[in-house]
Amino acid sequence: MATTKTTESVKQLTYLAGALKAPRITEAATRLADQARDAGWSFEDYLAAVLEREVSARNASGAELRIKAAGFPARKTLEDFDWDAQPPARQQIAQLASGGFLLEAQNVVLLGPPGTGKTHLAIALGIVAARHGHRVLFATATDWVTRLTDAHRQGRLPQELARLRRYGLVIVDEVGYLPFEQDAANLFFQLVSSRYEHASLILTSNLPFSGWGGVFGDQAVAAAMIDRIVHHADVLTLKGASYRLRGRGIDSLPSIRTTTDETPG
Repeated sequence: MATTKTTESVKQLTYLAGALKAPRITEAATRLADQARDAGWSFEDYLAAVLEREVSARNASGAELRIKAAGFPARKTLEDFDWDAQPPARQQIAQLASGGFLLEAQNVVLLGPPGTGKTHLAIALGIVAARHGHRVLFATATDWVTRLTDAHRQGRLPQELARLRRYGLVIVDEVGYLPFEQDAANLFFQLVSSRYEHASLILTSNLPFSGWGGVFGDQAVAAAMIDRIVHHADVLTLKGASYRLRGRGIDSLPSIRTTTDETPG
């Protein structure tokens, strides 16, 4: 009689879980039932344990969807970063990994020569952001300009900028690798301005801020852009030789000094 009653309860639970679009509840409830009886859990404790597993599963599933939608070129994590090559950055990155900068719409700028881990850290922080529940988009600076140019030509730039502002984090990789024409520089400035004090940016660049005027073709535009980026930002300078050259008999690549001393005050 008890077995029949239990079977009916499981059937009803399966139906209700399906109606709630939470099928994992059935599995968790069944798995935890004996444990709850043996340990003498209250009804409230049992219900809380079942729902906790459903929420955890949903969060994990949602994070994975956000990571896949972000457009990362590869999956990089803070755990697999070579901290021995960049020990000064470890504590600051650990603080950023708490996700607090996203809640305050602050930016992160990673400067340094090629191969020092800027893109790796940008992606890793993006994955952390996705796991904290934020929507993320990743692209190179060139790809962002192409995207904004297309929107501008179609007469929907304001709508595109508004849509992007709904993302908690936009990552702009490789600022400075290719120069922009004036129109492209103005579009990039609008992206930065639209997110200023609204949502976070992470930018990586092989150039010091003093070299951005050459990239954007206009010192005034570059200065105004940098001013907005660094007003609420953590700026990290990575140093050293490229990790890609290790064991290849090449000591270093041509690089440009990257300092934050030239940041506008």
